[in-house]
Amino acid sequence: MREQHYDWVIIGSGFGGSVSAHRLTQKGYKVLVIEKGRRFKPEDFPKTNWDLKRWMWNPSLGLKGIFKMSFLKHMTVLHGVGVGGGSLVYANTLPTPKSAFFQSGSWAGLADWETELGPHYQTAKRMLGATPNPVMTKGDHVMKEIAKDIGREEHFHPTEVAVFFGEPNKKVHDPYFDGEGPDRVGCNFCGACMTGCRIGAKNTLDKNYLYLAEKHGAEVVPETEVTAVRPRDGGGYRIETKPTFTKGPSRVVNADRVIFAGGVMGTMPLLLKMKEDPNGLPNLSERVGDFVRSNSEALFGVVSPEKHINFSKGVAITSILHTDDHSHIEPVRYGAGSGFFRTLLAPHAPGPTVLSRIWGALKAFSRQPIRWLRALFVKDLAKQSQVLLYMRTIEGTLRMRLGRDLRTGFRRGLVTEVDDPSQAPSAFMEEATELAEKFADKVNGVPTTLMTETLLGVPSTAHILGGACMGASAETGVIDANHEVFNYRGLYVIDGSAISANPGVNPSLTITTLAERAMSLIPEKRAAFPAKTAGREPAAVMEGSPAE
Repeated sequence: MREQHYDWVIIGSGFGGSVSAHRLTQKGYKVLVIEKGRRFKPEDFPKTNWDLKRWMWNPSLGLKGIFKMSFLKHMTVLHGVGVGGGSLVYANTLPTPKSAFFQSGSWAGLADWETELGPHYQTAKRMLGATPNPVMTKGDHVMKEIAKDIGREEHFHPTEVAVFFGEPNKKVHDPYFDGEGPDRVGCNFCGACMTGCRIGAKNTLDKNYLYLAEKHGAEVVPETEVTAVRPRDGGGYRIETKPTFTKGPSRVVNADRVIFAGGVMGTMPLLLKMKEDPNGLPNLSERVGDFVRSNSEALFGVVSPEKHINFSKGVAITSILHTDDHSHIEPVRYGAGSGFFRTLLAPHAPGPTVLSRIWGALKAFSRQPIRWLRALFVKDLAKQSQVLLYMRTIEGTLRMRLGRDLRTGFRRGLVTEVDDPSQAPSAFMEEATELAEKFADKVNGVPTTLMTETLLGVPSTAHILGGACMGASAETGVIDANHEVFNYRGLYVIDGSAISANPGVNPSLTITTLAERAMSLIPEKRAAFPAKTAGREPAAVMEGSPAE
């Protein structure tokens, strides 16, 4: 990598980075993708999430997996690492936001977003192999009962997911890209999507966008972290890197243009660091780190001591119930044996203070002591618990800044701030609690949540968004409507950081769609490879059902 020159360097290989790599390579550009995480083959993923070395990410502790938990003052963030980014660990589901999303936030009025993004949503779905989940699980049947109870039965339906549903465990030649993609294996509904698909059925980015990009010339360098991006005399940028896991010299590459695509937890610290550096990017907008948001989530684990119940079968998210125009809830699962979160669970007990929450937890236990004792000692937590993910479109934003890392006492890291505590993301939402309690009653279970919520009142999110939002100028945003950074030509942000309003749904499809649109605006350098490999999918996939 030393002093090599590229047309484009992409920092991160998630939904924004992989899409960009494929489309730019397709247009004839010399592309380098830099990823701090490892490259994984199916057999490299852990069998359960108790295998922390393969599942969790914390190199300082020897953990080199795909999943990271970041504990901030106002939010606990769950996110992914590795070649393929968040696609390795996400729950496969690909919903489209409702109309209000396209007309709110800092990007409102910059374009007719719903109309303009429509064709790109369809392209993204084809590339990711979106198809309806075909199987109803125990959790889905319970959710359907709840839908009927609250008069919303018509608003319950299967999720659309990025999974290959061929014959279970049977390998077939590429069913998506006229033989240009890798072989695939039919889903066996083991439920282990979020610990890494060991079967080969999950449509992760290394099996579509990134696979095609590499096949046609893009270079992907894993286990490498970008430490600085600096303008070069005469144009372009200098990208400084270091090895992720070993001590070694800083290496440098040069590029005409650069895309930040490391997700909020990768892009934000790098941009904030470069803004502070007089030799970095000091003219970045003052809005860097502003308008960070989540999907306003609530996460529960309903644990049932009934031994005949098995919640672990199916794909990660199998159905969705829209409880009103702004909110929905989804049943989520881990595969059998993946009970690591047992170590982090506490009774769900909403309340304004830690004492009120502890008192609420004690009261919940005292009302049903036998049920709680049985639930606490279930043999296989994944089989006997259903994760419930509640989301809503209502906004709650905060700022990210660089500050003293509380864990080390001296190393600088991300910190969060809020001007108005009432506008910060909340750990407790009345409707979410009621739904979790309804579910628990139907399975003779108990509602739990992460102890960071019960003890600290800090909400959790698997969908951290914003921080480099769109605006009409540098006074209102970090990037323009084409994702180019204000005051720095040739710098782009194409990842969750660019999401400029709360979509209220799992955001992976929307990030992919925005990347497709951004790349459609880049002119071709030259014809890169034959048209049949340029992202054209066979008719069966375009209709939503993979062809074998």
